[in-house]
Amino acid sequence: MMVQLQAQSKKKKEKKSKSVTVFTVNKKPITADEFIYLYKKNHQNNPDDFSKEKISEYLDLFINFKLKVEEARSRGLDTAAAFVTEYNSYKDELRKPYLPDSKIIDSLVKLTYNRIKEEIHAAHILINIKPDATPQDTLNAYNKIVEIRNKALAGEDFGTLASTYSEDPSAKMNKGDLGYFTALQMVYPFETGAFNTETGQISSIIRTRFGYHILKVLDRKPARGEVEVSHIMIRTGDNKDNDKAKNTIFEVYDQLQAGAKWEELCKQYSEDPGSKDNGGRLRPFGVGAMSSVPAFEAQAFALKNVGDISDPFQSQYGWHIVRLEKKIPLGTYEEMAPGIKSKVSRDERVQISKQAMQTKLRKDYKLAENAAVKARVLSLADTTLKKGEWKIPPYANAEKETLFTLNGKPYSAKAFFDYAKKNQRPNMLTPDKYLEQLYNNFIDASIIQLLEDKLIDSNPEYKMLLNEYYEGILLFEIMEKEVWNKATEDSVGQRKYYDANVSRYQAKERANATLYAHADKDVIASLTTLLSNGDSAKIQELITSNKIKKESGLYEKEDKPAVAKVTWAPGTYQTENNGLYYIVVIKEILPPGPKSFDDARASVISDYQNNLEKEWLTKLRAKYPVKVNEKGKDYIVENLQKK
Repeated sequence: MMVQLQAQSKKKKEKKSKSVTVFTVNKKPITADEFIYLYKKNHQNNPDDFSKEKISEYLDLFINFKLKVEEARSRGLDTAAAFVTEYNSYKDELRKPYLPDSKIIDSLVKLTYNRIKEEIHAAHILINIKPDATPQDTLNAYNKIVEIRNKALAGEDFGTLASTYSEDPSAKMNKGDLGYFTALQMVYPFETGAFNTETGQISSIIRTRFGYHILKVLDRKPARGEVEVSHIMIRTGDNKDNDKAKNTIFEVYDQLQAGAKWEELCKQYSEDPGSKDNGGRLRPFGVGAMSSVPAFEAQAFALKNVGDISDPFQSQYGWHIVRLEKKIPLGTYEEMAPGIKSKVSRDERVQISKQAMQTKLRKDYKLAENAAVKARVLSLADTTLKKGEWKIPPYANAEKETLFTLNGKPYSAKAFFDYAKKNQRPNMLTPDKYLEQLYNNFIDASIIQLLEDKLIDSNPEYKMLLNEYYEGILLFEIMEKEVWNKATEDSVGQRKYYDANVSRYQAKERANATLYAHADKDVIASLTTLLSNGDSAKIQELITSNKIKKESGLYEKEDKPAVAKVTWAPGTYQTENNGLYYIVVIKEILPPGPKSFDDARASVISDYQNNLEKEWLTKLRAKYPVKVNEKGKDYIVENLQKK
């Protein structure tokens, strides 16, 4: 008995978990889940919309909507190139927050902000590698950096090693010293190496697009934010007299100490054309932003209080005096995240992180490649790939040969050929390299599709949104073809509809009038005089020169307040409304009667459109049987009316 009860309970649960059908269109079920989701979404914050009558009205409209979508689908509108492009574009945007790319950006923004909170003082040694270096040259460079690192680990002076071996041109001068820097100021692998190395330690070997590096972290300190300074500069170099420049800057300094105004001295003496006229003021900058002028950066950050002035100092550009205008502390994560995200999105760290994520996903989805099939497929590369015009050569059993599997699911050579044909573009790569790139892109796209399939299964709202947009595009396409374009372009049909329904387009008493409007009462008075004289040339000249608004037509009293305010008889009248002054010239008063086709056209088109839609829906209901499930209808009413 207990076993029987358990079995019955299990059946009830299974039945309850299944989605309730509200109605079918062409035997395709529309579920209560979909109806309830859309009804709630379209009737938010309005409790009066949840009556049985309102829900029934919406159900009728929803059935009509599904009939139109079914017709659009049956015509293959969802396979048209324009539809596919628009739908995929929306889908790409919708799934971004759920997919690894979004998580990569978010995690990189947080990581970068945490790094920005710290400044690192480091020195480095670089061994260059050209982008097109041979494997042997790459190995030689690697062995060289290993040897240098071993010397540094053995205790040899890092600065001496840098000036001796580093292929960074500045190393001879600065012994590899990079000064203080923070995140987003060095290439990403170098930045990561610096932040992952303890103070006083030698990093592991770092590979960047410039070559192989090692670095030594000399100091770390909390970020000092940004400073805003003004400066007065006397240039040196280009055969200029350094002693004269030095004497001038000290003369300026003495005048400042004596109370002379900074702005006046800056305008008189400074040789920085970009700032001298605004008091020498520069944009705010942080540590590392002026790394090419280390003396300037050091002096700017050394100033303590707003208004403090530095002693004269020299950089490679000349002699300077700096005044502190503002200290700007590091912002909160919320304040800085948008700016960091913008920079991170354009930085190589995104690509590097994506590659790491792709490697992980391939492992997670158990990518298994068929090496023999892959080799045969990639051997088909030819020069047409460079133009993006590759025609796949004959390939026996393309549908049956498995190129790779993901979680055991096979992907055939034909599936790849279809992908390559659709996604190939003109490019600068060699054909074999480009075909291999397409192959890897196909693997990544296949993984993304599996991720999306999983997302649809686990996230009902996401699935609903996708379907909502899919059907929304189809509705627009089919309505444009069957109703909107016909209603606006079919002038013969419009005329027939007007003739058959002329009694619907009746006008009240109307004035055939011309209106002139202007904000200046005197201008209107001048125009009134000219109108009475009938001098058409002067009338037009006054209208044009004063930009007087003019319009003519047939107006009922409700159409224009200015017309309603004047005597309802032929004549010329002046009136005012909402700050504008009017002249109303009534030529005649027309008695009530039918509007002409041209006068009624806007209303005719609207009514004709509704009539076309009504007739079309009648045909669709005959073409696609609709069956409403009364129990399903009761179910949605009950659920929507729950408190």
